[in-house]
Amino acid sequence: MARQTGPVCVLCRREGMKLFLKGQRCYTPKCAVSRRAYAPGEHGQTKKKMSEYAIQLREKQRAKRIYGVLETQFRRYFRAAARKKGVTGETLLQLLERRLDNVVYRLGFAGSRPQARQLVLHGHIMVNGHKVNIPSYLVRAGDRVSFAPSSRELEMVKSLVEAAKARSTPPWLEVSPENYEGTVLRLPSREEIDTPITEHLIVELYSK
Repeated sequence: MARQTGPVCVLCRREGMKLFLKGQRCYTPKCAVSRRAYAPGEHGQTKKKMSEYAIQLREKQRAKRIYGVLETQFRRYFRAAARKKGVTGETLLQLLERRLDNVVYRLGFAGSRPQARQLVLHGHIMVNGHKVNIPSYLVRAGDRVSFAPSSRELEMVKSLVEAAKARSTPPWLEVSPENYEGTVLRLPSREEIDTPITEHLIVELYSK
């Protein structure tokens, strides 16, 4: 599957905001958005008036880059959200938040979503006591997400869990760092999703 293999900081600059793809670096003066707050490329500093379509497309691209999802998979999420009852945009964000790599990040067990994705792919994460190495796995209310017993002795994992103690956890999740695990109390509501996305623009884009 195609992935971003170059510098991810250019993605943040393209979106004009921090997407927190580099973990702790995003909070330091080394952050590319802090140093060069304009889009990459020769014409990055040229201000252009965006059309309605361009604004909607930009919103979709931002959502894809924040959650690390490619176009085909993102479109599947939208179709699934459109089939469910309720507000399509909110349901779409809820599906993205339920991804296992996002939940690991939200629990504070990773400094960024890309790092959380790597932890899942490498078999460090378990759901309800079973190892799951699929980042797109959708968690459900009541699921218990934890580090595999063999991974808990790794210094990297210990430092991640220690860092999780200082991070705030969304109210729909409960974290227990001393047990190397967290629990999905319920599915998130729109008010509990702080991702900077205007979802109705995405719905309008796909509805054309």
